[in-house]
Amino acid sequence: MSVSVDWTPEGLHFVYAVSGNTGALRIPPAAGPGTADGLWQHTCLEAFVAAEGEEAYREFNFSPSSQWAAYRFASERRRDSTTATELPAPVVQRTVTPTRLTLDVHLPSTALPSPVMRWQLALCAVIEEHDGRLSYWALRHPCERPDFHHPAGRTLRLALPVN
Repeated sequence: MSVSVDWTPEGLHFVYAVSGNTGALRIPPAAGPGTADGLWQHTCLEAFVAAEGEEAYREFNFSPSSQWAAYRFASERRRDSTTATELPAPVVQRTVTPTRLTLDVHLPSTALPSPVMRWQLALCAVIEEHDGRLSYWALRHPCERPDFHHPAGRTLRLALPVN
């Protein structure tokens, strides 16, 4: 599992890659883009984004089906009332080969927390095998059990270029 992330003038660009025998994975079939809840219950690639030093953050779920979800949190696991449909849609494109699942995601800057120069990110994945077993991947698991919402999991620092 690898993830690259870049800032573009339009927003964040993620490329998630899951390498190995993709035939052993339960990958949701391609569907039209749109919002859906519960994506994390199956193969799903995720990003948690906060302005550096802030408790508030956003959670983004990207399914290989092209469906997505976005949530705003005021603090750890305390969701505010904004739903995914109120945030601009990401563009999610997938490529599946026998040895690799790639998800290319463009997340508009207007979907992110208020504009800042420094971000803290947690990049994560839920991978479902054909037998239904789930595994949880992250840059860092700060607790004994996987908890993607934990602020200590946001270990990637991204500084925006100064123009």
